[in-house]
Amino acid sequence: MEYAVQMKNISKSFGEVKANSSVSLDICKGEILALLGENGSGKTTLMNMLSGIYYPDEGQIFVGGEEVSIRSPKDAYDLKIGMIHQHFKLVDVFTAAENIVLGLKEGKRLGKRAVADRIREICGRYGFEIDPDRKVYDMTVSQKQTLEIVKALYRGADILILDEPTAVLTPQETEKLFAVIKNMKNDGKSVVIITHKLHEVMEVSDRVAVLRKGEFVGSIPTCQTDPERLAEMMVGRSVSLNIERSEPVNPTPRLIVKNLSVRNGEGVPVLENVSFTAYGGEILGVAGVSGSGQKELLEAIAGLQKAESGSSVIYVAPDGTQCELVGKRPSDIHDLGVQLSFVPEDRLGMGLVGGMGMPENMMLKSYRKSKGFFMDMGPSRRLAENVRDTLEVTTPSLGTPVRKLSGGNVQKVLVGRELAAEPTVLMTAYAVRGLDINTSHTIYRLLSEQKKAGVAVIYVGEDLDVLLELCDRILVLCAGRLNDIADARTATKESIGYAMTYLKNNKAGDRIDGGGQKHA
Repeated sequence: MEYAVQMKNISKSFGEVKANSSVSLDICKGEILALLGENGSGKTTLMNMLSGIYYPDEGQIFVGGEEVSIRSPKDAYDLKIGMIHQHFKLVDVFTAAENIVLGLKEGKRLGKRAVADRIREICGRYGFEIDPDRKVYDMTVSQKQTLEIVKALYRGADILILDEPTAVLTPQETEKLFAVIKNMKNDGKSVVIITHKLHEVMEVSDRVAVLRKGEFVGSIPTCQTDPERLAEMMVGRSVSLNIERSEPVNPTPRLIVKNLSVRNGEGVPVLENVSFTAYGGEILGVAGVSGSGQKELLEAIAGLQKAESGSSVIYVAPDGTQCELVGKRPSDIHDLGVQLSFVPEDRLGMGLVGGMGMPENMMLKSYRKSKGFFMDMGPSRRLAENVRDTLEVTTPSLGTPVRKLSGGNVQKVLVGRELAAEPTVLMTAYAVRGLDINTSHTIYRLLSEQKKAGVAVIYVGEDLDVLLELCDRILVLCAGRLNDIADARTATKESIGYAMTYLKNNKAGDRIDGGGQKHA
């Protein structure tokens, strides 16, 4: 086997945090390598050193058998290494072609037609679909990702690194991406995919390398392993990947949403006439391309977004009494006795106070119950200890400000606090984003337990496989509109993916992305 890259004994620290410790990793020519690991295992840091974002503290990197020093992304490109990050590095007001040649000397020499012809030649070779003259702000997420890959190939990359490439793609878009990746492999390119989706690893990769807590665990040909074995390598112990889904028992209406509409700060509609009922004793999933109104839907119900006139959100209490939530602030909703818990997308900006420790953040949910001037921190401390132990929160101490914790651990603190509030309605926006497989499945189990206890659970998620396994029904948003409510037991990834991107009762052939833009 001929090596494209050899990384030997690579170490990297950030202060006291050891991100990578003596990692040795080989990347073969013409292979698709999946790089797996829990959140914080050092996957992205390792690849950032290969792409010139970071420089290793120790170790050697060999490209094509020769030792190299990669101190910048330019050095990486000179060695034909390109990395496509989760957050795209594009200029919105430029066209695809202008972004591709930005910073290149030849971009000034070549005319627009020559650049466009070269882009079309690359697209034809690998199966991309891209219009060189389209502005970035008019592109879908999938098209922006395609543009980043074409940009790397235009600059001569033979080794491509894709960081969580399918995180915000529909199943159809993921299928197209995998076909393109396989075409690149067949053309002799080496492709590294950083991911946490085990079923995708099994589908597209030739070999899997696993990191755990910054150290290299090992690699194995994909055809010789399975998701359970890979999960065990990642976590260090046996992990059950089954998601329990019981049948709803006596589902009771808990939230009745009618004609819910929301405008953003610029007056543009981001949610239009959405109507549905959430039942106690079920998990209602919410699917949609990024920016389709998921955030506004939950925040409007929670009183954090102003709803338009004519909107209605009726809360039905366990005793049958009803109250209207539209027009009320979160404190008003709390004072009405509505038992509503919300895990927002913005963990620190909206969910927790970054400068406080775990006990103080637990207290935010219950401080109104305190009598007198002094508050009893005992219950909050005990709750913090319980959340830390149950969800395996990694923190130097309970008093450590939560902003100093990793993103995954911050999410654990927030989810644990909201679950402990004994809600009748629980809304979660990307509850497992940034969490490792073991903790993600703990969250799924806890949500299922809430459902069994009669709670109405609304789960906004990105992974359609999880939505289909965990939820009872799936509400699909497309460009801020309700496009479908599907039975999760009979729906398919393809049907949900189609509903996410093509509006019903819309002109045939029009595709609508999350920002409401139409694409023929």
